[in-house]
Amino acid sequence: MTAYELLSLVPLLLASLVPVSLVVGAFLVPRERSRFSTVATFVTTLAAVLAYLAVILRPLLSWAGYDALTTRPGSAMHDVVQLDIVSSAMFVLVCTLAVVVVRHSQRYLAGQRGLDRYARYLLLTVASVTVLVTTNHLAVLIVAWFATDVGLHQLLTFFRTRRQAIIVAHKKFLLSRVADACFVSAIVLVGSTMGSLRIDVVNTVAQTNGALSPTVHIATILLVFGVLLKTAQVPFHGWMLQVMEAPTPVSALLHAGVVNIGGFVMIRLAPLMAHAPIAQSILVGVGLFTTIAASLVMTTRVAIKGVLAWSTIGQMGFMLVQCGLGAWHMALMHLLAHSLYKAHTFLSAGSVVTQWRASHIVHGARASGWHLLGGTALVGFAVAPFYAATLFLTGHESPGITPLAFVLGLSFVPMIARAIAAGGRALRLTAGLTVGVSALYFGWHFAFEEIAPLITMGTSTSTPQWSLVLGGLVVLFLTQSILQTRPSGRFANWLQPHLLSGLYIDDWFTRVTFRLWPPGLE
Repeated sequence: MTAYELLSLVPLLLASLVPVSLVVGAFLVPRERSRFSTVATFVTTLAAVLAYLAVILRPLLSWAGYDALTTRPGSAMHDVVQLDIVSSAMFVLVCTLAVVVVRHSQRYLAGQRGLDRYARYLLLTVASVTVLVTTNHLAVLIVAWFATDVGLHQLLTFFRTRRQAIIVAHKKFLLSRVADACFVSAIVLVGSTMGSLRIDVVNTVAQTNGALSPTVHIATILLVFGVLLKTAQVPFHGWMLQVMEAPTPVSALLHAGVVNIGGFVMIRLAPLMAHAPIAQSILVGVGLFTTIAASLVMTTRVAIKGVLAWSTIGQMGFMLVQCGLGAWHMALMHLLAHSLYKAHTFLSAGSVVTQWRASHIVHGARASGWHLLGGTALVGFAVAPFYAATLFLTGHESPGITPLAFVLGLSFVPMIARAIAAGGRALRLTAGLTVGVSALYFGWHFAFEEIAPLITMGTSTSTPQWSLVLGGLVVLFLTQSILQTRPSGRFANWLQPHLLSGLYIDDWFTRVTFRLWPPGLE
């Protein structure tokens, strides 16, 4: 290997060292409580620095002509690591989150027993996730996902004397093993049909051939079912609601860096999934139902962690809807934004509870129907300019941009209506937030279309799917508006008891699964 070729592989080599350093650090964690955090902090910081260097050097060397894909296209290194825009973003996110979680764990778990075991499995879990998000091989991805689940299971049962924690971990274990069976079956079908399990090769073949064979169609459906199981979609969502028995840092890692892996995998396989209409329709149908159910049930929850759990379920549902519609760039932005938000929310749960209590000591003015109409009018003035600017900059109407703009505007209406009811200061702050988010939303749409054309080329334009999603979100908006403006009305009195029980879905699912395989409780 020449020096030129070696230099081109430096980013991939640095990225490969990240999981290696985390695994080595996991086995070097001492048993002494006073020293375990030092090792864990050093290892995660080192991993983050290596990840940053790999992600920064990759485009710089490519721009300078040192591109590993052109110098050594058949290198085995490409089976190990691939640093495109999707994997790089997730890679940096996970490594940064690991540093924050470890430092928070030092204070949160101070004085607890078994901290060496906790640190060891935390590092191994993060190492598995880093392999998962950077690998270019489907078999390695599935193995890394399995290892992530094994490590996470140990973290969820850190408090071994808590009966509820054991039950929840058992439910998640059952669902994960069914998902693993779907994944293994899918990659066997893909490998036998396409002749390769390299993600870039599979995507290229799918994009070149266009129509998929029946065997690959079945494989994509199996992949989707596995993703639905692992992303806590209805009716497989119950474990997410009860997993709060685990330490708060573990909840942050789960909600911000693990449960959203399903969406990441769909985005990585975007060129393949763009030609699988049945699989995409399943994503849209299940994800939309989950989004609507979770959004409505969330309004009845009082406990802050219950609200966060239902929020994650709904957000994962909407992210899968975006994948099903082919809005891959929006799904990636949603994934990153949701991860950062949930990590901050869980790791600052104490202050969130304080803020929530303070905001409910004095009840503000209730939004009325007129406030909602006013909010609808104001949203148009906030969203329309950025929508028009995006059309002007791209020179054409990108697939799905009009429905996405409508969905964005619809999501702002309740917030602006409450701000109108609260007064001028709240309205000014809300208007500024709306303008800022709109600018970020459409700016990301334009930027991603320019820097990742391979993914945006696979954007779906299925009118029935868009119509279904828009209709479902309008129904959700109207239902929430009625509950907000008339909380004591006949419709609210009929619906609220069902929402309080979570629509009874998890109760049914728990009875069925535990009858087939009951948890081992002492």
